[in-house]
Amino acid sequence: MSKLVPAHGGKLTPKLLSGDALTQEIEKAKNLAPVRLSSRETSDLLMIGMGAFSPLGGFMIQDDYEKVVTEMHLANGTLWPIPITLSVTSEQAEGLKVGQEVALIDHESNQLMGTMKIDDKFSYDKKKEARLVFRTEDEAHPGVAKVYRQGDVLLGGAINVVSEGEYPALYGADYAHPAETRRIFEEKGWSSVAAFQTRNPLHRSHEYCTKIALEVSDGLFLHPLVGKLKDDDVPADVRMKCYQVLLEKYYPKDRVVMKVYPMEMRYGGPREAVLHAIFRQNFGCSYMIIGRDHAGVGKYYGPFDAQEIFKEIGENELHIKPLNIDWTFWCYKCEGMASMKTCPHTKEDRCLISGTEIRRMLAAGEMPPKEFGRPEVLEILINYYRQRNGR
Repeated sequence: MSKLVPAHGGKLTPKLLSGDALTQEIEKAKNLAPVRLSSRETSDLLMIGMGAFSPLGGFMIQDDYEKVVTEMHLANGTLWPIPITLSVTSEQAEGLKVGQEVALIDHESNQLMGTMKIDDKFSYDKKKEARLVFRTEDEAHPGVAKVYRQGDVLLGGAINVVSEGEYPALYGADYAHPAETRRIFEEKGWSSVAAFQTRNPLHRSHEYCTKIALEVSDGLFLHPLVGKLKDDDVPADVRMKCYQVLLEKYYPKDRVVMKVYPMEMRYGGPREAVLHAIFRQNFGCSYMIIGRDHAGVGKYYGPFDAQEIFKEIGENELHIKPLNIDWTFWCYKCEGMASMKTCPHTKEDRCLISGTEIRRMLAAGEMPPKEFGRPEVLEILINYYRQRNGR
């Protein structure tokens, strides 16, 4: 009997085929009408395929979509914060029928990713989705902009996944499914695991948050996102070097597991924080570290809105629990990392650390102060920005 938290909805529901079933589905797909996936839709398909989005088994039908947008639950009452959808243009929709099977093709690589039986076909209100899910209708918000660029009709239905694209080959053992991480945690004898979501290199505030988590759990699951990001974010291959050197030099080797996952960021703030928690529960984690401006972008969300939203969730709706960390910084008088809850000194004594400020300094060719990050990490980043800027 596993001591780990159960999967969301009770069990993992992976949709990735293998063996004869995979061969047969690929052959069948040759005769199916193609539907092309955006990069975000492909990343969602991969998350469904590996079981990370359990209990989802496909793209949402109208009943699930509308309840998720308005009430943050699936039609059966299961907590779910963000629509997982597949869109087509009105012209494309006219040529597709409910009950029909289609081949799902990644738009960028032209690769067959899976198949879907269309169970539903419906129109939707993009501005309503933006307003309720992202808390803004501003098209300058990157997540909202993607919703506005979608087709005007959504297709819902169960999927079968036949490919994970380049991720397994690109990341090797660093790429893992929920069933695999659960097995790893069980082999280590862990019953409580704290997950840390990151799309950035780890600076000293990140490190401080993760080490607080190590004090109260059996192990840390460092889970970097390697799907598509904003243009000014640090590329995955550079971040991987930063993570690896940091783990090698500054973390206990037997108490940290790092694996990557293929989701694309929506920058959805509070609701995306809940999604991050749900699929970390599927990976076997009992805590989700929620720090300042989790999954946020720009000034669309308050610094701790992503912590507040968990207070709206029923006690039994999530087995994973938020591990809320206050604003952290380097205090010159404390001579180390501290937070608003632990430091008695004034703002003049503090060096506030943020990924945005680090990126600004590096892009300008400035070396951030040692209080911002470990020297080995900063060296990797300064070299990347020099090469990018042709210096």
